[in-house]
Amino acid sequence: MNKSIKVLIVEDSEDDTKLALRVLQRGGFDPTHRRVQTAAALETALAQEHWDAILSDFSMPSFTGLDALEIFRSTGLDIPFILISGTIGEEAAVNAMKAGASDYVMKKSLARLAPALKRELKDTQMRAAHRHAQEALTDSENRFRQMAENIRDVFFLMNSDGDRILYVSPAYEDIWGLSCASLYANSEAWIEKIHTDDRPSTYQKFKEGMAAGTFELEFRIVRPDGPIRWIEVRGFPVRDEFGTLVRMTGIASDITERKEAENRIAHLNRVYAMLSGINTLIVRVRDRDTLFKEACRIAVEAGGFRMAMVAIVHHSSTTIVPVATAGKDEALMTVISNTLSSSEDAPKTMSARAIRDKKAVVSNAAQNDPQVLFSAQYVKAGVCSIAVFPLIVSDEAVGVLALYASETEFFKEEELKLLSELAGDVAFGIDNIEKQERLTYLAYYDVLTGLANRGLFLERVAQSMRSAVSAGNKLALFLIDLERFKNINDSLGRPAGDALLRLVAQWLTSKVGDANLLARVGADLFAVVLPEVKQDGDVARALEKLMAAFLEQPFRLNDAVFRITAKVGIALFPHDGADTDTLFKNAEAALNKAKASGERYLFYTQKMTDMVAGKLTLENQLRQALDKGEFVLHYQPKVSLVSGKMTGAEALIRWNDPRTGLVPPARFIPILEETGLIYDVGRWALRQAIDDALRWRSAGLAAVRIAVNVSPLQLRHRGFIDEVKQAISIDAQAATGLELEITESLLMEDVQRSIASLQAIRDMGVSLAIDDFGTGFSSLSYLSKFPVNTLKIDRSFVIEMTDAPESLALVSTIISLAHALKLKVVAEGVETEEQSRLLRVLNCDEIQGFLFSKPVPSDIFEVKFLTLPSSP
Repeated sequence: MNKSIKVLIVEDSEDDTKLALRVLQRGGFDPTHRRVQTAAALETALAQEHWDAILSDFSMPSFTGLDALEIFRSTGLDIPFILISGTIGEEAAVNAMKAGASDYVMKKSLARLAPALKRELKDTQMRAAHRHAQEALTDSENRFRQMAENIRDVFFLMNSDGDRILYVSPAYEDIWGLSCASLYANSEAWIEKIHTDDRPSTYQKFKEGMAAGTFELEFRIVRPDGPIRWIEVRGFPVRDEFGTLVRMTGIASDITERKEAENRIAHLNRVYAMLSGINTLIVRVRDRDTLFKEACRIAVEAGGFRMAMVAIVHHSSTTIVPVATAGKDEALMTVISNTLSSSEDAPKTMSARAIRDKKAVVSNAAQNDPQVLFSAQYVKAGVCSIAVFPLIVSDEAVGVLALYASETEFFKEEELKLLSELAGDVAFGIDNIEKQERLTYLAYYDVLTGLANRGLFLERVAQSMRSAVSAGNKLALFLIDLERFKNINDSLGRPAGDALLRLVAQWLTSKVGDANLLARVGADLFAVVLPEVKQDGDVARALEKLMAAFLEQPFRLNDAVFRITAKVGIALFPHDGADTDTLFKNAEAALNKAKASGERYLFYTQKMTDMVAGKLTLENQLRQALDKGEFVLHYQPKVSLVSGKMTGAEALIRWNDPRTGLVPPARFIPILEETGLIYDVGRWALRQAIDDALRWRSAGLAAVRIAVNVSPLQLRHRGFIDEVKQAISIDAQAATGLELEITESLLMEDVQRSIASLQAIRDMGVSLAIDDFGTGFSSLSYLSKFPVNTLKIDRSFVIEMTDAPESLALVSTIISLAHALKLKVVAEGVETEEQSRLLRVLNCDEIQGFLFSKPVPSDIFEVKFLTLPSSP
C-alpha cells in the first residue's frame, strides 16, 4: 500500500507536475498536491496548510527555485525541500544545498525522486524526534531547576562523563559551605572536601557508578569552617529516546542528623548490652576480683569501649590503685598507674575528682581537653572520650569505673544517665560481695585473731590428710593451751586478754610461716598442723624449737612484759586417728593428760612420747659427742681375690659413748641423718680418714686407699666439693689415698647434677665408688656416664647368691657389666668361704666382710694389717 503524502509543488509546467506525481506513485507514494508558480502563491500555501514536502523547479520564467527556497527557509519549517531541474550545473547545485535545499534531482533522472524523498522524510522525522526530545529535556531541566532551587537537598546535573557540573542547586552552598560558582569553575571541588578517610573509597565508587549509570554514595565532608557533615548522594542516568546516556542527575542530602541518631542508637545499644552483661555478672559473681575483671571485659567486648578500668581507693594510703583493666594499651596503663601513684599528680586526675566530688567526670574531646593530664598518650592509644564514674558504697567513694571510647562526643546525657546507674549497680555488687565475704569470714574465721576457726581448720586438716596418704607421709596435729591466761584475763580485763591473744596469734603465724596451718579453736587454745612428717623426730624437734622460742618471747601489754608458757597435746595421723574428728579428739586427750601431769607436751600414745623423748635425748648426746670428740673411725679391710692380700679399707663411723660404750651404728646413724648432724660428722670422718692415712704413710706403714662414705646430705650440699678440695689440700698424696663411696640411689635422684659433681671430684684425683650397687635401679646408659672407678655389690645379693640362682645370675651380670665398663668390682658382706669361692669363679676383683675381718679400731688396724705386706 502506497504511503500517503501531501506535497507542495512549485512548477510553471502542468505536464512536468503530472510527470513528477507519476514518478512518486511508482515509487510507493500516494501523493496529494497543490501546484504554485509565484512567490505569493507559495507564501499563501505555506501559511494555510501543513505540508510533508516541497518539490520545486529550479528554473521558471519569473520565479526561480532559489527564490522559492528562500521563502521556505523564512518559515522555519523542517520538511524536505527538493529541487528538480533539467539544466542546473554543479556549482549551482552546491550553492542550493548550502542555501538549505535537502537534495536536487535532474529531470532526466526523475527515477531518483522517490528514493530521495523517502530518505529526506526519514531524516526529517529523526530531526523532529530529536528536537522534541531536546525540547522535553530543556523543559525538564527548567522544571528541575525551579524545583531544586526551592528544596534543602542539593540537586545536580553533570555531563555523561561526570567531569563537568552543568547545574547545582543553591543548597550546595548551605551544605558544603562553598559557592555554586566555585563548583562550576572546578567540578571536583565537591570531592576535595570529602573527609580524607572517606575520599579514596568514595571516589572509586563514584567512578564505578558513572560507568554503570547509577550510584549511591555515603561519605563525610569537612566544611571550610570546620564542622564535619554526613552526605548521601544518589545519581541517576538521563537517556535520550535511543537509550544513550546524555546526562547524570542526582540528589545530595545532608544526613548528619540521621547519622547522629543512628550513632546514638548504636551507642545506646552498646551501653544497654554492657548493662545487661554486667548486671547478670553482679547476680552470679562471688568475689570482687572476678567482678572487676569481668566488668572491664564486658565493657570492652559488649560495650565496644576502647578500654575499661576499675581502680579502688587503698584505705591505708588513700591512693587510687588500678585493680582490673581490659582492652588495655600497656604504655597508656603504665602512664595512668604512675600518675595515680604520684602524690603530686594523682589529685589532678579525673579519677581523683570523681572520688572527691562523688560524681562523674567526663571529657568528650580528650585530645584537647585541659582537664585530661596526658592527652597525647590518649590520642596515640585511640582514645577520644573518657568518662570516670565513682563507685559509692554507704555514701563513700570506694573506687572508680573508667570508660574510654574511641569516638568523640560519645558520652551524651542519656549515655551518662545509664552508665551512672551502671556504676551504682557495680557499687551495689561490691557492697553485696563484702557482706557475703563478711558472713563467710564469720563462718570460717576467728574474728579476734583472724585465724581459721575449728570448722575451717578441720577442713584443711582433712585435705592435708589426703595429701599425706598420697605421698606416704605422716601428719601431726598440735593443740597449744596458754597457761595462766585466765589469770591475766581476769586481772587486766577482757580487752587486755584479747590483745594478748592477738599478739600470740601473730607470733605463732610468724613462726609457723603459713597462717593456713594455724587456728584458734578455743578461748586460749590454738591448733597447728604439720602436713608433712617424714620422721617422728621431725615433730619433736619442731615442737621443742617452737616452745623454747615461745618461752623466750616477751609479749608487751599495757607497758608490761609477759612471758607465757604453754602445754601441748600431739596426735599423729594415721596412727592416732584416721579422720579429723578422731585425730582432734585424741590431741585434746593428749593435752589434758599433759596439763594433768605437768609435762610440757605429750603425744597421744605413751610409746610415742617415750620414743620421741629418747630420740631427743639421743640427739642432744650426739651433739655433745661431736663437740667432745667421742666419734671414732673403725676400718674394715678389702681383700684381693687373686692375691688374697689387703688392697684397701673402708672407714666406718663409730660412737664411743663414755656412758654405755660403743653404740651400734644402726642406733645413731639414722638420728644423725634426721637431724642433719651427719653433715658435720661426715666432714669430721673425711678429715680424720685423710689424717690417719697420711700418718700411716709417714710412719712407713703400708699405703692403702681408704674409702669414706658420703651421705646424701653431704653430696647435696653446695659446698661439698670445696670441702673435699680443702680436705685433700693438706698433702699431695691425700687425693691418691682417698676413695669416696656414694650410694647408687643417691646418684639417681638427680643424675645430671650427680655426673657434674662426681666429675669435679674425679678431676681432683680422688677415686669414686658406687656403693650398694643393684638397689638403685640405675639405667645402663647413666651408669656408663658416671665417672667412677669401682662398683660395690650390695651385701643382700652376696648373702642370697648361694641360695637363689637368680641372685647368683644377677651378681654375675653386675661383674660382667662392670668389667665391660672397665670398673673394679668389690663384693660387700662376704661372710663364708662358699661366697668367696663363687665370687672368685665369677672374676670378682675384691671382697669385704667378716670372712676376712670385722671393722676394727685404727690402732688395731695398724698392727694387724698395715704391718703385713700389701699389694702394690
